Amino acid sequence: MSIAGERKPIRVFVHLAANFDARRWEEGWQAGRIIGINERLPYGYFRAADDGCVITYSAAKPANWLEKTAGSAITKLTRIDFLHAWHNRKGLFDCDVVWTHTEFQYLAVLLLFQLFFWKRRPKLIAQTVWLFDRWNGFNLIQRRILSFLIAKADILTFLSPENLKAARRVFPRVRSEFVPFGINTAELGSLKRQKPHCPVRVLAIGNDPHRDWDVLIEAAKNMPDCHVKIASWTIDKAKIAPFSNIEVLTISSNSQLIEAFDWADLLALTLKPNLHASGITVMEEAAVRGLPIICTDTGGLRAYFSDREAYYVPPGDPAAVQAAIVRLAGDDALRWGLAACAQEKMKSGELSSRAYARRHAEISRELLKRTAAPSMARPCKPAA
Repeated sequence: MSIAGERKPIRVFVHLAANFDARRWEEGWQAGRIIGINERLPYGYFRAADDGCVITYSAAKPANWLEKTAGSAITKLTRIDFLHAWHNRKGLFDCDVVWTHTEFQYLAVLLLFQLFFWKRRPKLIAQTVWLFDRWNGFNLIQRRILSFLIAKADILTFLSPENLKAARRVFPRVRSEFVPFGINTAELGSLKRQKPHCPVRVLAIGNDPHRDWDVLIEAAKNMPDCHVKIASWTIDKAKIAPFSNIEVLTISSNSQLIEAFDWADLLALTLKPNLHASGITVMEEAAVRGLPIICTDTGGLRAYFSDREAYYVPPGDPAAVQAAIVRLAGDDALRWGLAACAQEKMKSGELSSRAYARRHAEISRELLKRTAAPSMARPCKPAA
Protein backbone atom coordinates (compact mmCIF):
# COMPACT_ATOMS: atom_id res chain seq x y z
CA MET A 1 0.00 0.00 0.00
CA SER A 2 1.31 3.45 -0.83
CA ILE A 3 2.14 6.06 1.77
CA ALA A 4 -0.50 8.30 0.21
CA GLY A 5 -3.14 5.64 0.92
CA GLU A 6 -2.13 5.24 4.57
CA ARG A 7 -1.55 8.78 5.77
CA LYS A 8 -2.92 12.26 5.53
CA PRO A 9 -1.51 14.14 2.53
CA ILE A 10 1.16 16.76 3.22
CA ARG A 11 0.57 20.15 1.64
CA VAL A 12 3.96 21.24 0.31
CA PHE A 13 4.84 24.66 -1.09
CA VAL A 14 8.06 24.57 -3.12
CA HIS A 15 9.51 28.08 -3.02
CA LEU A 16 12.11 28.48 -5.76
CA ALA A 17 13.81 31.46 -7.39
CA ALA A 18 11.55 33.81 -9.33
CA ASN A 19 13.11 32.72 -12.63
CA PHE A 20 12.19 29.11 -11.84
CA ASP A 21 8.49 29.75 -12.24
CA ALA A 22 6.99 26.28 -12.72
CA ARG A 23 4.63 27.23 -15.55
CA ARG A 24 7.40 28.89 -17.56
CA TRP A 25 9.77 26.03 -16.75
CA GLU A 26 7.33 23.44 -18.11
CA GLU A 27 6.80 25.46 -21.27
CA GLY A 28 10.56 25.74 -21.75
CA TRP A 29 11.08 22.06 -20.97
CA GLN A 30 8.52 21.01 -23.58
CA ALA A 31 10.21 23.29 -26.12
CA GLY A 32 13.68 21.91 -25.27
CA ARG A 33 14.93 25.24 -23.92
CA ILE A 34 15.68 24.01 -20.38
CA ILE A 35 19.29 22.88 -20.71
CA GLY A 36 20.19 19.65 -18.93
CA ILE A 37 18.71 16.25 -18.17
CA ASN A 38 15.81 17.81 -16.34
CA GLU A 39 12.33 17.04 -15.13
CA ARG A 40 9.02 18.40 -16.39
CA LEU A 41 8.94 20.72 -13.36
CA PRO A 42 11.95 22.14 -11.48
CA TYR A 43 14.18 19.57 -9.78
CA GLY A 44 11.51 16.88 -9.81
CA TYR A 45 10.01 17.88 -6.46
CA PHE A 46 6.57 17.07 -7.90
CA ARG A 47 7.52 13.38 -7.75
CA ALA A 48 6.87 13.47 -4.00
CA ALA A 49 3.19 13.19 -4.91
CA ASP A 50 3.87 9.44 -4.91
CA ASP A 51 4.81 9.78 -1.22
CA GLY A 52 1.63 11.48 -0.11
CA CYS A 53 2.51 15.10 -0.84
CA VAL A 54 0.35 17.67 -2.60
CA ILE A 55 2.88 19.89 -4.36
CA THR A 56 2.47 23.57 -5.24
CA TYR A 57 5.26 25.65 -6.76
CA SER A 58 5.96 29.35 -6.23
CA ALA A 59 5.18 31.68 -9.12
CA ALA A 60 6.85 34.79 -10.48
CA LYS A 61 4.64 37.88 -10.13
CA PRO A 62 4.96 41.49 -11.32
CA ALA A 63 5.98 44.15 -8.77
CA ASN A 64 4.93 47.76 -8.47
CA TRP A 65 7.40 50.61 -7.98
CA LEU A 66 7.19 50.59 -4.18
CA GLU A 67 7.66 46.82 -3.99
CA LYS A 68 10.67 46.97 -6.30
CA THR A 69 12.28 49.76 -4.28
CA ALA A 70 11.76 48.05 -0.92
CA GLY A 71 12.70 44.63 -2.26
CA SER A 72 15.91 45.99 -3.79
CA ALA A 73 16.90 47.60 -0.49
CA ILE A 74 16.34 44.37 1.45
CA THR A 75 18.27 42.35 -1.15
CA LYS A 76 21.20 44.77 -1.00
CA LEU A 77 21.38 44.52 2.80
CA THR A 78 20.75 40.80 3.23
CA ARG A 79 21.40 39.26 -0.22
CA ILE A 80 18.00 37.53 -0.14
CA ASP A 81 14.98 37.84 -2.46
CA PHE A 82 12.33 38.97 0.00
CA LEU A 83 10.07 40.47 -2.68
CA HIS A 84 9.52 37.06 -4.31
CA ALA A 85 8.60 35.57 -0.93
CA TRP A 86 6.24 38.48 -0.27
CA HIS A 87 4.47 37.85 -3.57
CA ASN A 88 4.04 34.17 -2.65
CA ARG A 89 3.06 34.72 0.99
CA LYS A 90 -0.40 33.17 0.62
CA GLY A 91 1.04 29.88 -0.61
CA LEU A 92 3.79 30.00 1.99
CA PHE A 93 1.32 30.24 4.86
CA ASP A 94 -1.36 27.94 3.40
CA CYS A 95 0.78 24.80 3.50
CA ASP A 96 2.14 22.28 6.00
CA VAL A 97 5.77 22.39 4.86
CA VAL A 98 7.86 24.73 2.71
CA TRP A 99 10.68 23.32 0.60
CA THR A 100 13.40 25.62 -0.73
CA HIS A 101 16.33 24.93 -3.04
CA THR A 102 18.85 27.57 -1.92
CA GLU A 103 19.46 29.95 0.95
CA PHE A 104 18.44 32.88 -1.27
CA GLN A 105 14.87 31.60 -0.98
CA TYR A 106 14.66 30.16 2.53
CA LEU A 107 16.19 33.20 4.24
CA ALA A 108 13.50 35.33 2.61
CA VAL A 109 10.84 32.89 3.80
CA LEU A 110 12.19 32.98 7.35
CA LEU A 111 12.15 36.79 7.28
CA LEU A 112 8.53 36.69 6.11
CA PHE A 113 7.66 34.33 8.96
CA GLN A 114 9.24 36.74 11.44
CA LEU A 115 7.25 39.69 10.09
CA PHE A 116 4.00 37.71 10.35
CA PHE A 117 4.90 36.23 13.75
CA TRP A 118 1.25 35.92 14.82
CA LYS A 119 0.38 33.53 11.98
CA ARG A 120 0.66 29.76 12.09
CA ARG A 121 4.08 28.94 10.70
CA PRO A 122 4.60 25.97 8.42
CA LYS A 123 7.66 23.76 8.78
CA LEU A 124 10.61 24.69 6.59
CA ILE A 125 13.23 22.50 4.92
CA ALA A 126 16.04 24.97 4.29
CA GLN A 127 18.38 23.65 1.62
CA THR A 128 21.70 25.48 1.56
CA VAL A 129 24.08 25.61 -1.40
CA TRP A 130 26.52 28.54 -1.58
CA LEU A 131 26.15 30.16 1.84
CA PHE A 132 29.18 28.66 3.57
CA ASP A 133 31.47 29.14 0.58
CA ARG A 134 30.55 32.83 0.83
CA TRP A 135 30.30 33.15 4.61
CA ASN A 136 33.63 34.95 5.09
CA GLY A 137 32.57 37.55 2.53
CA PHE A 138 29.62 38.74 4.63
CA ASN A 139 30.08 41.74 6.91
CA LEU A 140 29.23 41.62 10.62
CA ILE A 141 25.71 43.02 10.19
CA GLN A 142 24.89 40.56 7.42
CA ARG A 143 26.19 37.62 9.45
CA ARG A 144 24.09 38.59 12.44
CA ILE A 145 20.96 38.92 10.33
CA LEU A 146 21.61 35.60 8.59
CA SER A 147 22.44 33.84 11.86
CA PHE A 148 19.24 35.10 13.50
CA LEU A 149 17.16 33.77 10.61
CA ILE A 150 18.99 30.46 10.18
CA ALA A 151 18.44 29.66 13.86
CA LYS A 152 14.71 29.63 13.07
CA ALA A 153 14.96 26.91 10.40
CA ASP A 154 13.45 23.52 11.22
CA ILE A 155 16.22 21.71 9.38
CA LEU A 156 19.13 22.70 7.15
CA THR A 157 19.78 20.32 4.27
CA PHE A 158 22.86 20.15 2.08
CA LEU A 159 23.88 18.61 -1.23
CA SER A 160 27.41 18.02 0.06
CA PRO A 161 28.81 16.50 3.27
CA GLU A 162 31.50 19.21 3.21
CA ASN A 163 28.82 21.88 3.44
CA LEU A 164 27.20 19.90 6.23
CA LYS A 165 30.43 19.89 8.25
CA ALA A 166 30.78 23.66 7.89
CA ALA A 167 27.19 24.23 8.97
CA ARG A 168 27.56 22.09 12.07
CA ARG A 169 30.58 24.11 13.10
CA VAL A 170 28.80 27.45 12.67
CA PHE A 171 25.28 26.39 13.75
CA PRO A 172 25.68 23.38 16.04
CA ARG A 173 22.20 23.80 17.54
CA VAL A 174 20.32 23.73 14.23
CA ARG A 175 19.41 20.30 12.92
CA SER A 176 21.18 19.59 9.64
CA GLU A 177 21.37 16.70 7.16
CA PHE A 178 23.02 15.67 3.89
CA VAL A 179 20.41 14.99 1.19
CA PRO A 180 22.01 13.76 -2.07
CA PHE A 181 20.86 15.57 -5.18
CA GLY A 182 19.43 13.51 -8.02
CA ILE A 183 18.32 13.99 -11.62
CA ASN A 184 15.93 12.39 -14.08
CA THR A 185 17.24 8.89 -14.81
CA ALA A 186 14.36 7.76 -17.02
CA GLU A 187 16.33 7.80 -20.27
CA LEU A 188 19.80 6.31 -19.99
CA GLY A 189 22.18 6.70 -22.92
CA SER A 190 24.34 3.95 -24.37
CA LEU A 191 27.77 3.40 -22.86
CA LYS A 192 30.79 4.84 -24.69
CA ARG A 193 32.31 1.51 -25.71
CA GLN A 194 33.94 2.66 -28.93
CA LYS A 195 37.60 3.56 -29.37
CA PRO A 196 38.40 7.21 -28.56
CA HIS A 197 38.69 9.64 -31.42
CA CYS A 198 41.99 11.06 -32.56
CA PRO A 199 42.39 13.67 -31.32
CA VAL A 200 40.59 12.54 -28.17
CA ARG A 201 37.43 14.59 -27.57
CA VAL A 202 37.07 16.18 -24.14
CA LEU A 203 33.93 18.01 -23.06
CA ALA A 204 33.70 20.49 -20.16
CA ILE A 205 30.42 22.07 -19.04
CA GLY A 206 29.39 24.58 -16.40
CA ASN A 207 28.88 28.16 -15.30
CA ASP A 208 29.53 27.77 -11.59
CA PRO A 209 32.18 30.21 -10.27
CA HIS A 210 34.09 27.21 -8.91
CA ARG A 211 34.85 25.82 -12.36
CA ASP A 212 38.64 25.96 -12.78
CA TRP A 213 39.03 26.80 -16.44
CA ASP A 214 42.66 27.88 -15.98
CA VAL A 215 43.66 24.37 -14.91
CA LEU A 216 41.86 22.76 -17.85
CA ILE A 217 43.37 25.19 -20.35
CA GLU A 218 46.86 24.69 -18.93
CA ALA A 219 46.41 20.91 -19.11
CA ALA A 220 45.17 20.84 -22.71
CA LYS A 221 47.00 23.68 -24.45
CA ASN A 222 50.07 21.58 -25.32
CA MET A 223 48.15 18.43 -26.23
CA PRO A 224 47.73 18.38 -30.03
CA ASP A 225 46.08 14.95 -29.74
CA CYS A 226 43.32 16.42 -27.57
CA HIS A 227 40.36 18.55 -28.68
CA VAL A 228 38.52 20.34 -25.85
CA LYS A 229 35.08 21.91 -26.08
CA ILE A 230 34.02 24.13 -23.16
CA ALA A 231 30.31 24.90 -22.81
CA SER A 232 30.19 27.91 -20.51
CA TRP A 233 29.29 31.58 -20.55
CA THR A 234 31.63 32.35 -17.64
CA ILE A 235 34.91 31.52 -19.35
CA ASP A 236 37.13 34.30 -20.65
CA LYS A 237 37.37 33.54 -24.37
CA ALA A 238 40.59 35.52 -24.62
CA LYS A 239 42.33 32.85 -22.54
CA ILE A 240 41.70 30.13 -25.11
CA ALA A 241 42.18 32.26 -28.24
CA PRO A 242 45.86 31.25 -28.71
CA PHE A 243 45.08 27.52 -28.66
CA SER A 244 43.56 25.88 -31.73
CA ASN A 245 42.61 22.68 -29.87
CA ILE A 246 40.36 24.45 -27.35
CA GLU A 247 37.04 26.06 -28.23
CA VAL A 248 34.00 27.51 -26.52
CA LEU A 249 30.80 25.67 -27.35
CA THR A 250 27.53 27.58 -27.41
CA ILE A 251 24.58 25.47 -26.27
CA SER A 252 21.14 27.03 -26.64
CA SER A 253 18.90 23.95 -26.61
CA ASN A 254 18.74 20.65 -24.82
CA SER A 255 19.25 18.74 -28.06
CA GLN A 256 22.57 20.53 -28.49
CA LEU A 257 23.62 19.45 -24.99
CA ILE A 258 22.86 15.81 -25.79
CA GLU A 259 24.81 16.15 -29.04
CA ALA A 260 27.77 17.47 -27.06
CA PHE A 261 27.68 14.49 -24.68
CA ASP A 262 27.46 12.12 -27.65
CA TRP A 263 30.37 13.91 -29.39
CA ALA A 264 32.75 13.52 -26.46
CA ASP A 265 35.01 10.67 -25.40
CA LEU A 266 35.53 12.08 -21.90
CA LEU A 267 34.05 14.65 -19.55
CA ALA A 268 36.59 16.84 -17.70
CA LEU A 269 35.24 18.54 -14.59
CA THR A 270 38.00 20.80 -13.23
CA LEU A 271 37.04 22.59 -10.03
CA LYS A 272 38.35 25.02 -7.47
CA PRO A 273 38.07 23.93 -3.83
CA ASN A 274 34.48 24.39 -2.65
CA LEU A 275 32.00 23.05 -0.12
CA HIS A 276 28.81 22.68 -2.19
CA ALA A 277 29.50 19.75 -4.55
CA SER A 278 30.07 22.03 -7.50
CA GLY A 279 29.56 20.10 -10.73
CA ILE A 280 27.41 17.28 -9.35
CA THR A 281 24.59 17.88 -11.84
CA VAL A 282 26.97 17.64 -14.81
CA MET A 283 28.58 14.55 -13.29
CA GLU A 284 25.22 12.82 -12.99
CA GLU A 285 24.23 13.86 -16.51
CA ALA A 286 27.49 12.47 -17.92
CA ALA A 287 26.91 9.20 -16.05
CA VAL A 288 23.38 8.95 -17.46
CA ARG A 289 24.77 9.47 -20.97
CA GLY A 290 27.48 6.81 -20.44
CA LEU A 291 30.40 9.24 -20.61
CA PRO A 292 33.59 8.57 -18.56
CA ILE A 293 34.39 11.32 -16.06
CA ILE A 294 37.62 12.99 -14.98
CA CYS A 295 36.91 15.11 -11.91
CA THR A 296 38.70 17.28 -9.38
CA ASP A 297 38.54 15.70 -5.94
CA THR A 298 36.78 18.47 -4.04
CA GLY A 299 33.39 19.65 -2.84
CA GLY A 300 32.24 16.32 -1.43
CA LEU A 301 31.72 14.65 -4.82
CA ARG A 302 32.99 11.31 -3.48
CA ALA A 303 29.74 11.09 -1.54
CA TYR A 304 28.13 10.55 -4.95
CA PHE A 305 30.73 8.72 -7.06
CA SER A 306 33.65 6.59 -5.88
CA ASP A 307 36.96 5.83 -7.60
CA ARG A 308 35.18 2.99 -9.37
CA GLU A 309 32.85 5.50 -11.04
CA ALA A 310 35.02 8.57 -11.68
CA TYR A 311 38.71 9.32 -12.18
CA TYR A 312 39.68 11.85 -9.53
CA VAL A 313 42.57 14.32 -9.73
CA PRO A 314 43.88 16.79 -7.11
CA PRO A 315 42.70 20.43 -7.19
CA GLY A 316 44.88 22.94 -9.03
CA ASP A 317 47.00 20.31 -10.83
CA PRO A 318 47.07 20.67 -14.65
CA ALA A 319 49.65 17.90 -14.97
CA ALA A 320 47.32 15.46 -13.22
CA VAL A 321 44.46 16.43 -15.55
CA GLN A 322 46.71 15.96 -18.57
CA ALA A 323 47.89 12.57 -17.30
CA ALA A 324 44.30 11.50 -16.67
CA ILE A 325 43.26 12.37 -20.23
CA VAL A 326 46.21 10.44 -21.65
CA ARG A 327 45.60 7.42 -19.44
CA LEU A 328 41.88 7.15 -20.08
CA ALA A 329 42.29 7.72 -23.81
CA GLY A 330 44.79 4.85 -23.92
CA ASP A 331 43.02 2.38 -21.64
CA ASP A 332 39.71 1.13 -23.04
CA ALA A 333 38.98 -1.18 -20.10
CA LEU A 334 39.47 1.60 -17.55
CA ARG A 335 37.44 4.11 -19.54
CA TRP A 336 34.57 1.74 -20.19
CA GLY A 337 34.65 0.43 -16.63
CA LEU A 338 34.31 3.89 -15.11
CA ALA A 339 31.40 4.75 -17.38
CA ALA A 340 29.64 1.43 -16.73
CA CYS A 341 29.94 1.71 -12.94
CA ALA A 342 28.77 5.33 -12.93
CA GLN A 343 25.77 4.48 -15.06
CA GLU A 344 24.92 1.54 -12.81
CA LYS A 345 24.95 3.96 -9.88
CA MET A 346 22.41 6.11 -11.72
CA LYS A 347 20.33 3.05 -12.65
CA SER A 348 20.07 2.08 -9.00
CA GLY A 349 17.86 5.09 -8.37
CA GLU A 350 20.03 6.22 -5.47
CA LEU A 351 20.87 9.46 -7.29
CA SER A 352 17.55 10.06 -8.98
CA SER A 353 15.19 12.99 -8.63
CA ARG A 354 12.66 10.45 -7.40
CA ALA A 355 14.88 9.54 -4.43
CA TYR A 356 15.62 13.22 -3.82
CA ALA A 357 11.91 14.07 -3.67
CA ARG A 358 11.17 11.03 -1.51
CA ARG A 359 13.72 12.12 1.10
CA HIS A 360 12.07 15.54 1.27
CA ALA A 361 8.72 13.85 1.86
CA GLU A 362 10.20 11.67 4.62
CA ILE A 363 11.75 14.66 6.40
CA SER A 364 8.49 16.59 6.07
CA ARG A 365 6.43 13.84 7.64
CA GLU A 366 8.95 13.52 10.46
CA LEU A 367 8.85 17.27 11.17
CA LEU A 368 5.05 17.28 11.24
CA LYS A 369 4.97 14.20 13.45
CA ARG A 370 7.24 15.92 15.97
CA THR A 371 4.87 18.89 16.05
CA ALA A 372 1.85 16.66 16.58
CA ALA A 373 3.56 14.75 19.41
CA PRO A 374 6.09 17.11 21.03
CA SER A 375 6.59 14.83 24.01
CA MET A 376 7.99 12.19 21.65
CA ALA A 377 10.45 14.55 19.95
CA ARG A 378 14.11 14.45 20.85
CA PRO A 379 16.12 17.67 21.07
CA CYS A 380 18.69 18.20 18.36
CA LYS A 381 22.16 17.39 19.68
CA PRO A 382 24.98 19.83 18.88
CA ALA A 383 27.64 18.44 16.57
CA ALA A 384 30.71 17.02 18.24
